[in-house]
Amino acid sequence: MGGIAAIAKQAGYQVTGCDAKMYPPMSTQLAKLGIEVVEGFEANQIDNYPADIYVIGNVARRGMPVVEAILNRGLPYTSGPQWLSEQVLQQHWVLAVAGTHGKTTTASMLAWVLEDCGLAPGFLIGGVPENFAVSARLSHKPDQSQTENNTAHRSYFVIEADEYDTAFFDKRSKFVHYRPRTAILNNLEYDHADIFPDLAAIQTQFHHLVRTIPAEGLIVKNDQSLALQQVLEQGCWSEVAGFGANQDWQIGTVNADGGFDVLYQQQLMGHVNWDLLGQHNRMNALAVIAAAQHVGIDVQQSCAALSRFKNVKRRMEIKGVVQGVTVYDDFAHHPTAIATTIDGLRQKVGSARILAVLEPRSNTMKMGTMKAALPESLAEADLVYCYSGGVDWDVTTALCPLKNKVQIIKNMPALIETILAEAKSGDHILIMSNGGFGGIHQQLLEGLKKHQS
Repeated sequence: MGGIAAIAKQAGYQVTGCDAKMYPPMSTQLAKLGIEVVEGFEANQIDNYPADIYVIGNVARRGMPVVEAILNRGLPYTSGPQWLSEQVLQQHWVLAVAGTHGKTTTASMLAWVLEDCGLAPGFLIGGVPENFAVSARLSHKPDQSQTENNTAHRSYFVIEADEYDTAFFDKRSKFVHYRPRTAILNNLEYDHADIFPDLAAIQTQFHHLVRTIPAEGLIVKNDQSLALQQVLEQGCWSEVAGFGANQDWQIGTVNADGGFDVLYQQQLMGHVNWDLLGQHNRMNALAVIAAAQHVGIDVQQSCAALSRFKNVKRRMEIKGVVQGVTVYDDFAHHPTAIATTIDGLRQKVGSARILAVLEPRSNTMKMGTMKAALPESLAEADLVYCYSGGVDWDVTTALCPLKNKVQIIKNMPALIETILAEAKSGDHILIMSNGGFGGIHQQLLEGLKKHQS
């Protein structure tokens, strides 16, 4: 919703909004744009900030005073995805990135490739790509000098296509509104236990997305995902490009520094020279290269652009190094993402100690739906610290397979002091949460400085 607000502001609208609480980087981004955000959902906001249209996000619920006031007064309202579709997306070639994991990183890669190749895309991403320093913008006029004649006149929009529901009055997945011409289906697992009863329910929504892609469009699909294959078996009317083992698009030789060859039908097509961690990022890059080719970008151009990709804030972002201890921030909040993140860091640091710090904050994690998978996802860390504040399920029992390598702590100051007492030079502290986590990153860095002095 913050990104949609930013796009509306760029389009010339006067924009205000409300939320329960805002934290960086979105709060900083909105402040720079001059968008006023009011904390809370009180009914008097309707009088204080009268509007021509009220764009309602999926955080809003019946019973909230501001929502009830809009309904009682018969004021015009719509959802964020619908407003974006009607006011922005219908004018663009939409490239959507869907999947349980990696949407933000992959969409950021794709937007950067189009930008680096002169196509000047608009984008809406659930994070802040470091190549852009903003999470959303309208498209600019393409650079004719860098583009082919058949693409220079078009405008493009890259969107992170989330399967979460749209609004209290529209329970379809948000991505059903986006109507992409190019769609990346990156992976599919069970998630969002607060709104989906099982994996089949999510697959139905992905099938609805597939139904909106034109016959001249392209689906770029991870062929290592059985769940995605089952989605396409429900019906597919578009061309499909597969990536992964034994598919047209494959990862070739991987260098020690993280760079890798790109193969198409077993032929070497290019090389990505970067230092991003993990097999998952190489797979993300394959999907991006295939999608970019659909809009006319040569594989070698995409590889060169990806070599200049700087990643996304809160994706293995180094927050600081003090006394030989490196502190990372990562958005991982699903067992698969946690395991992938730790594995990527392990590849980078070798035998150095990894201290994994987890806040089970997402709705799915708070419900304990994924608790059985947590021990295995954290197993590769040397020590595990789990913050149990705000969690209703029995964290101690769930993580008992980790034995003496895990500590469960409910008090934030105690958590920080425990980590500081253990941290030694050469350690890597990996903090994983999809929220602000009480500013733990900075508190740890400041605590390490005090220990140093």
